[in-house]
Amino acid sequence: MILAFDAHYSAGATRLIAASFPSWDAPEPDALHRWDGGPAADYAPGEFYRRELPLILRALADFDVSGIEAILIDGYVYLNEQGRLGLGGHLYAALQEKVPVIGVAKSYFRGTNASPVLRGTSKKPLYVTSLGIPQAEAAGLVQRMAGPYRMPDILARVDQATKATDAP
Repeated sequence: MILAFDAHYSAGATRLIAASFPSWDAPEPDALHRWDGGPAADYAPGEFYRRELPLILRALADFDVSGIEAILIDGYVYLNEQGRLGLGGHLYAALQEKVPVIGVAKSYFRGTNASPVLRGTSKKPLYVTSLGIPQAEAAGLVQRMAGPYRMPDILARVDQATKATDAP
């Protein structure tokens, strides 16, 4: 099983959505999972992980982590070439480096050596970073995910579900 997480923050509330899917080329998730919570930690530049990591760790308690092939997050695994950890890196460490974590970001974070991935006819790449799996391999996996657009279908669906009032 592969999991893809994304979160949404609104006044006084958070919503975390995860898609579980069996393979990298799956056209849709097996299931969407939802967790709602109270206010997130305040945003601090360079410390985004403090907002989202507790949500993901709480959600992972609902899964058998030993059966997870990889986790995708919306963001960066590391923030610079020296290895400063982003959300994905902190998640990888919290999981005792047992589950590969792949970060898929929509915008470039200066100073990273993220792998740009062009999908569909888009001229604007996604930026992939990873730990626990070689970054070139992780970029290839994101490249081959189902969907004709820049954002793989499953990741787009997770993003949309974080904002939907009727999300699962």
